[in-house]
Amino acid sequence: MPSFDVTTGVDLQEVDNALNQARKELQNRYDFKGMKWEADFDRKENKLKLHAEDGTKLRAIWDIIAEKMVKRGVSLKNLDASKPVEASMGTARQEIALVTGISSDKAKEIVRHVKDAGVKKVQASIQADVVRITGPKKDDLQACMAMLKAADFGIALKFGNFRD
Repeated sequence: MPSFDVTTGVDLQEVDNALNQARKELQNRYDFKGMKWEADFDRKENKLKLHAEDGTKLRAIWDIIAEKMVKRGVSLKNLDASKPVEASMGTARQEIALVTGISSDKAKEIVRHVKDAGVKKVQASIQADVVRITGPKKDDLQACMAMLKAADFGIALKFGNFRD
């Protein structure tokens, strides 16, 4: 029976490359000369950690990083930015978590959306952080894929593992 998997995630190497490009740009910008700032990527926790002298500079750092990520094909939907936090000495910090899998709530929402669409004999099942869609016809699965692409679940969906 034909099937495909719905997943989400980011390419960690592209995130790292975008962060390196942003660092280079920030080092050369006039308004950041002599300023203390940090932009680190923790691969173990899948988080970006930003630190700047004030909230305005922190927002500028985030804007540059986001621009570089978009250029490198990393969807901003898969980045969960926390609110900036005031740190010591008037500095500001922010953490951005990378979404690497579909949460159970989002998976349930995707399954409900597939069932409500009424595509004949197409079934969706949750398997850890992946949603597997199965059906008797490839055409039905492709229609289901198009329907999921059109819907907004708050994360960037990837479709793969298409099997006959």
